Amino acid sequence: MPNKTRKDKAPAKTGTAAVSNNKSKDSTDGADEGSKHRPTNVPPPTQLTRTKGTGPLVKKEKRQGSSRFNISKNRELQKLPLLKDATPGEREELFTKKLMQCCVVFDFVSDPLSDLKWKEVKRAALHELVDYVTHQRGVITEPIYPEAVQMFAINMFRTLPPPSNPSGAEFDPEEDEPTLEAAWPHLQLVYEYFLRFLESADFQPSIAKKYIDQKFVLSLLELFDSEDPRERDFLKTTLHRIYGKFLGLRAYIRKQINNIFYRFVYETEHHNGIAELLEILGSIINGFALPLKDEHKVFLLRVLMPLHKAKSLSVYHPQLAYCVVQFLEKDPTLTEQVLRLLLKFWPKVHSPKEVMFLNELEEILDVIEPVEFQKVMEPLFQQLANCVSSPHFQVAERALYYWNNEYIMSLISDNDEKILPIMFPALYKNSKAHWNKTINGLIYNALKLFMEINQKRFDDCMQKYKDEREQEKQKLKKMDDMWDQLESAAKKNPLFTQVSVQGSKSSAGSNSPELEMDTEAELKDHIKNEAAEGVRRDPKPLLRRKSELPRDAFTIKAIGSHKRHEEFLVSSPETNS
Repeated sequence: MPNKTRKDKAPAKTGTAAVSNNKSKDSTDGADEGSKHRPTNVPPPTQLTRTKGTGPLVKKEKRQGSSRFNISKNRELQKLPLLKDATPGEREELFTKKLMQCCVVFDFVSDPLSDLKWKEVKRAALHELVDYVTHQRGVITEPIYPEAVQMFAINMFRTLPPPSNPSGAEFDPEEDEPTLEAAWPHLQLVYEYFLRFLESADFQPSIAKKYIDQKFVLSLLELFDSEDPRERDFLKTTLHRIYGKFLGLRAYIRKQINNIFYRFVYETEHHNGIAELLEILGSIINGFALPLKDEHKVFLLRVLMPLHKAKSLSVYHPQLAYCVVQFLEKDPTLTEQVLRLLLKFWPKVHSPKEVMFLNELEEILDVIEPVEFQKVMEPLFQQLANCVSSPHFQVAERALYYWNNEYIMSLISDNDEKILPIMFPALYKNSKAHWNKTINGLIYNALKLFMEINQKRFDDCMQKYKDEREQEKQKLKKMDDMWDQLESAAKKNPLFTQVSVQGSKSSAGSNSPELEMDTEAELKDHIKNEAAEGVRRDPKPLLRRKSELPRDAFTIKAIGSHKRHEEFLVSSPETNS
């Protein structure tokens, strides 16, 4: 249909049915001519903005990006002989030449189809190097180390592109597609070669430490901010191998990871590699010697725990929870500090994040010592009581699943004299008031378990709860009676009528003539008439909320009698589409 319209409405002065240079103009003229006959009682059609040119409008793929590489000037590569065909005396020199050949960097962004022949030469050379280092022994000699490290550095260490993925909770790594590196066909092979190089039986850290130093590690850590998850996975394995083989770099690596976390928590709140770095730290923490050093305890309390505050917690929370649990398994005395910080950072209005906290809390309770549990059980179960009372059913459901954990139930059973009085009001109230049937069933299950633990204490808590509710009702009734007595006493005061007249005139205002009373007699007659009809504008004032401003009866009546001017809100007549 749109093609037919453009053909019918083409200007006659062009002399042809379609002219390539005037397509945009023809379409616009046709739209203008059609608008002359358009009825006025329907909304105008959406205008289609057309770009200049005759080609179809192609949406640019934004998820494909690339870093800023230093493209080599001379990119003409000559295919070298295969390493397996060379004599043993020539292999080292040929190996070095192939490494130097792989230092050439190509353009994969502005012109992906350029240098295809030489790109294939480099790709084949990288494949051969990976296979050669993996299967051959005695080939990594001392002259190879600087060339291998330099080849990796030239290909990998570059300026990353500006972030295109949204930061915080808006980015879901399971559903949103990541930004991919355009030069990945070569980068993947370089990573594979360097990993095989580090894992080779011939690799000697004593020689390699001259080239793999702190500057190299710092440049490697900067790459963790890459948005390509494939690259971050290779980086994770590479850094872990370096940490395991170079003892002198371990403290430096931990320090620089700390700096990345500090910058993330307190400055930017945006970094793509937090999950991978935490995964590395999880295996590092697992190897800590006992007793833990003070620097490790500071790292837990001042670096790992503040990571719970970030908006993007969902991206790396499983790795973070694993690291925290590993620390507590190493040193149970840290449990109290960790749990108090966890309660301090507990989310107030973000239910999915609250579910994550409940997951982590259960993992901590699975490894907690009974002595440490007694130190924090009261604030802990006060928070659980709040979660059980949450109107969000996933939060309440996750909290009530704690009663299905045998170890947690054993801890509760040993300390029920403290825990039951905290939990009973929330459980009993929500067993009758919660809107979700599943939650009701879980609450009844928790109450049943409490009943089985100690029937007498359960009955005492129920009786105490009912007594408190009755006392609260009596207190409210007493307050209502007190206010009624004050109102009756005020009416007996001779000045009551005069004060009421002045207050009524000041609140009614000059713009409400129907509420104005000219004399005191008229006001009295009005009050008597209203009382005779049994009309009471404010039958029971809200006496419980003392902070609220007093309600004026005339204002309430004016609001109640207000009507919308519907004649000005008439919708346009519907049209058949």
